[in-house]
Amino acid sequence: QVQLVDSGGGLAQPGGSLRLSCAASKSRFSLYLMAWYRQAPGKQRELVATITEDGANYADSVKGRFTISRDNAKNTVYLQMNRLKPEDTAVYYCHARVGTNDYWGQGTQVTVSS
Repeated sequence: QVQLVDSGGGLAQPGGSLRLSCAASKSRFSLYLMAWYRQAPGKQRELVATITEDGANYADSVKGRFTISRDNAKNTVYLQMNRLKPEDTAVYYCHARVGTNDYWGQGTQVTVSS
């Protein structure tokens, strides 16, 4: 069982920045496929970014503004969010795939508003 703890959400103004963190409970973190998803009110959960040993991929809506990264020594994945827009408002969830198993963080609220 892998536990994921999301943090770093909050209120930001349009054009501002936030950095989300997701800490995993177990070692061998470097083997995990990590991703961030988000879910806005009344909408389906959508994939924001993924990171593997081959690199990172992003949803078109966040390309050039968000950066996913990982620190395997700290068992942590990050999502740096710049030039935030009101439409980025959502609950953001960390996701890990370990073998055939999927694990989720508890979610962290991001609100972009003036």
